[in-house]
Amino acid sequence: MFVTSALAQDTTTPAAPSMGATDLLIQFAPILLLVVIFWLLIFRPQQKRMKAQQAMLSSISRGDTVVTTGGIIGKVTKAVDGEDLEVEIAQGTRVKIVRSMVSDVRSKANPVNDNKAS
Repeated sequence: MFVTSALAQDTTTPAAPSMGATDLLIQFAPILLLVVIFWLLIFRPQQKRMKAQQAMLSSISRGDTVVTTGGIIGKVTKAVDGEDLEVEIAQGTRVKIVRSMVSDVRSKANPVNDNKAS
């Protein structure tokens, strides 16, 4: 009564698609594009800022006015090629700071104008 005819099934399996070099490149293209974007927008500018910071730190000389990362402003009284700087932060008060803790150099030629008109 409920007899159905059996359909013949093909016993051969289709060949697996071959991964060519172009297919592989197309799959990795979004990842490569993200790497290039990160390089151009994040890593390169950061490297430029680091080079500028290192150049600023190496050019600190006696008489420069510096700002530390803690916000202390002082005048460099002794600067040797090593790590430490001697900074006068008040009349007769000298402290030693590590050169890498200087965030900004304000030299004698460029006085700071704290009364800027907004």
